[in-house]
Amino acid sequence: MSILKEIQKRKTFAIISHPDAGKTTLTEKLLLYSGAIHIAGAVKSNKIKKTAASDFLEIEKQRGISVTTSVLSFDYNGYKVNLLDTPGHKDFAEDTYRTLSAVDSVILVVDCVKGVEEQTEKLMRVCRMRKTPVIIFINKMDREGRNPVELLDELESKLDIRVRPLSWPLGMGALFKGVYNLYKNTFAFFVSSKQTVEEDVQIFDGVNDPKLDDAFGRNAEKLREDVALINGVYEDFDIEKYLSGEVAPVFFGSALNNFGVKELLDTFVSIAPSPRKRETTQGDIEPHHKHFSGFVFKIHANLDPKHRDRIAFLRVCSGKFERNTFYHHVRLNRDMKFSNPASFMAQTKSLLEEAFPGDVIGLYDSGTFTIGDTLTDGESFMYKGVPRFSPEVFRELRNSDPFKTKQLEKGISHLTDEGLAQMFTQNVGNRKVIGVVGELQFDVLKYRLLHEFGASCEFVPINAHKACWVQFDDKKDVEELFHIRSHHLYYDKNNKLVYLAESEYSLRIAMEKNPKARFLFSIEHNDQTLDLEKTA
Repeated sequence: MSILKEIQKRKTFAIISHPDAGKTTLTEKLLLYSGAIHIAGAVKSNKIKKTAASDFLEIEKQRGISVTTSVLSFDYNGYKVNLLDTPGHKDFAEDTYRTLSAVDSVILVVDCVKGVEEQTEKLMRVCRMRKTPVIIFINKMDREGRNPVELLDELESKLDIRVRPLSWPLGMGALFKGVYNLYKNTFAFFVSSKQTVEEDVQIFDGVNDPKLDDAFGRNAEKLREDVALINGVYEDFDIEKYLSGEVAPVFFGSALNNFGVKELLDTFVSIAPSPRKRETTQGDIEPHHKHFSGFVFKIHANLDPKHRDRIAFLRVCSGKFERNTFYHHVRLNRDMKFSNPASFMAQTKSLLEEAFPGDVIGLYDSGTFTIGDTLTDGESFMYKGVPRFSPEVFRELRNSDPFKTKQLEKGISHLTDEGLAQMFTQNVGNRKVIGVVGELQFDVLKYRLLHEFGASCEFVPINAHKACWVQFDDKKDVEELFHIRSHHLYYDKNNKLVYLAESEYSLRIAMEKNPKARFLFSIEHNDQTLDLEKTA
């Protein structure tokens, strides 16, 4: 099969949402419909002693939440689908932001009871910034929730995107009858089935079909009125406007009960984009470019704690990847060969012989990769758009067991390589400060350091407001910073200069006193910031 046909078969997307909207449950049900799994585990269910397939870390199983992006690949209707299930909790948002750099489209899950929530808005802003195509799934229609028309208005106002319903619910909660597929003029009758796939679908010749009255009685007229309202208010669905990120199609259903999921999946594979061109330091690279290239967007240590493995997840962007072939590591300027590349179903790995644009592959890593690294077929460019943001919470790392110092250093190095947190080190005294997006990350760090590396530690609060990277063209540009504020200067893992401000006021003064320096609150993972040690 030609590379163009392989590219057209690929659909690589992420599922994003606010916590508890049903994102991981929807992920499992998509796998159920694809045949990748045969029975779904209900997340946080006391009746089914089985956790979600995509939540495989022990702490995820204990807390019932996703704390890291999970990679799942499966086949459906002739398509190769690569699904990235992301953390919903805001404390792990940076992992989600990085994941969005590796996908071609997004499914956004919204709780029909709660509507648009704060984290949903933040995630959508990133999608809007990247012009990523988005499909919205309004979940939990088997519960008493908000009016569907009211939800659509809120989606448009809060998410700053036009919407177009492609399915419409009949009833809600206890009176929920099912959803009418506006795209195909079919009605799917609601059947409560949490674990296996059950379908009861009837095809109609539009909403004026007399068979609707036979099926729903007086409710048929209500459905006609709703559909007439929707078609009158919203313009016809335009695939090109969806692909350009202007319009988001909307579906209704209940992921827990497998309802509305098939309609979502069928429409997704038919309209979602195949891999597209991506920006590099030497211009855009098309997926059908004859030479292989890809970038690392995620690193996971101890995916299998028994084997202490470390996996770099690479998104293939162009050409064809082949096992046991030498490829060029651009940052290190060296060639590497991979004998055991893997595809994933969460933590389950299978050997991969070849991969094409859109695929996500796992490469066994001995510490040579960092997030943002690019592999090519010999060319020297780097992919752009893998972000690193300024943390919001800071703690000093202190060793609780001096006999386990090496284990702690190894563990914190591995976990910060994953992007779970950022580490800033002061040259004087080698003081280490850990910066994270939210408090929960410290719990995850402490848990994984102890259970995966045998290291115990404490995270001690410090007086810090904001961390920002400092760029400069000449050492004279930062003289004041080093002479007056040296006790607030650190280096990140890439040896980039970081200023850790105590307050908004101290940050503003530092910027005023060093006007030629650039204080940045986000940078690319492969950012070539000037190293101070090379210039001072």
